[in-house]
Amino acid sequence: MSKKGSSNWMYGRRSLGSKIFDTFNVLFMIILMIITIYPFLYVLFASVSNPLLLMSHQGILWKPLGFTLKGYMLVLRNAGIKNGFLVTFFVVIVGTACNMIFSLLFSYVLSRRNLMWHSVITLLAVFTMFFNGGMIPTYIIVRDLGLIDSLWSLILPGLISTYNVIILRTALRSVPAELEESAKLDGAGDLRILVSVLIPVIVPTIAAITLFYMVGHWNAWSNALIYIKTPTKFPLQLVLRSILIRNQTEGAMSGEAYYAPGEDYAARMLLKYSTVIVSIIPIVCVYPFIQKYFTTGVMIGAIKG
Repeated sequence: MSKKGSSNWMYGRRSLGSKIFDTFNVLFMIILMIITIYPFLYVLFASVSNPLLLMSHQGILWKPLGFTLKGYMLVLRNAGIKNGFLVTFFVVIVGTACNMIFSLLFSYVLSRRNLMWHSVITLLAVFTMFFNGGMIPTYIIVRDLGLIDSLWSLILPGLISTYNVIILRTALRSVPAELEESAKLDGAGDLRILVSVLIPVIVPTIAAITLFYMVGHWNAWSNALIYIKTPTKFPLQLVLRSILIRNQTEGAMSGEAYYAPGEDYAARMLLKYSTVIVSIIPIVCVYPFIQKYFTTGVMIGAIKG
């Protein structure tokens, strides 16, 4: 019997319970997918809908109610959103680069089994995952370092994530020791081994950790709320918070009347939905390029042959 025929025979002999279980899994995943995707589709449909029709609509929104791009025009006219994008791009690019450099260096140190006081250093690193000084001591440190109202206050306090360092350490330890020994015989030092030998091998892990750091910086707003005082230095998420919670839309709606005076609330609602869509587009565009490394990167080193 051929391999294909054997496979079909085994599939045909599956029990009724197994088929029911698979059917349940498929239905469950479809429902879960709808639950996950629908909020995004709702905001997308609402952002291009006629705000007056949207206000009068009740129930599930399956398609745009009318069509308008005025919400996106309001977003592009808002100077705060433009500055927010620039600040967020700076924090994401510079912050992620700093995160990866120091995380790789730290994880390389922890991956060396012959390191003096290896267990103590590892214990101290893991300790920070469960205990920290809290908001007030952290604020005092940031203030004493002169980082208040500086964009570096959004990068330096969270420079290293112990969780990500442990993942990187595990990946580095999974690299065959023969590669390092060969590099040492050629006269390579620790930095050369890390850059030229180890990093190219663990690219999937680095891509996954980079995505973690990028998403973290992109979505962060609480540190900016505490440390940043100048409105022009607000990151995008803090500007978005102001629009969604405080309804600060005067700057976006000044200079041109998109709606009649009685339609101000409808315009604010449309602006909220449009701002949400604009704020997530960049990170959504980046994710597909890194997603293929995600599972491999996180799981590398978990199974050893």
